[in-house]
Amino acid sequence: MSLQQWAADGWLKAHRTSSQEVGTLLAIVRRDLADAGQKAVSADWRFGMAYNAALKLCTILLYAEGYRPAQNLAHYRTLQALPLILGKEHGEDVEYLDACRTKRNTAEYDYVGGATDADARELIGYAKELERVVLQWLKAAHPSLLPDKRNGHGRKGK
Repeated sequence: MSLQQWAADGWLKAHRTSSQEVGTLLAIVRRDLADAGQKAVSADWRFGMAYNAALKLCTILLYAEGYRPAQNLAHYRTLQALPLILGKEHGEDVEYLDACRTKRNTAEYDYVGGATDADARELIGYAKELERVVLQWLKAAHPSLLPDKRNGHGRKGK
């Protein structure tokens, strides 16, 4: 499968991003990772914030490649696109993130205590490493989308 095939199947839609949009998403990632590190917050909520950071990083990848997910199964498709963009070696990342998606949904919608402190710490660490990988990939594949270092958000235009 490819992103182009997913688009043909209606799973993705065309999307033109900008360094400003990427910068805004990266700001969300950094906010969520900082907030997830606060010990005074429940493990469930810290896990949810770390999941959101990882999801936003996958969103950046998809946007940079010129797509966004269709409404149906948006989180699932965003995560599943990871190895299509970064390579097959990231297939296990998808399994991990999909398990995190399920755990986050349980913790958010079904009951308290769905995530442990260890779960939250692990996902925070994973998201920080994914951020490093995504920024490295952007620098190599789409340098014009890197945010302006002066303000952290993005350059005007593309």
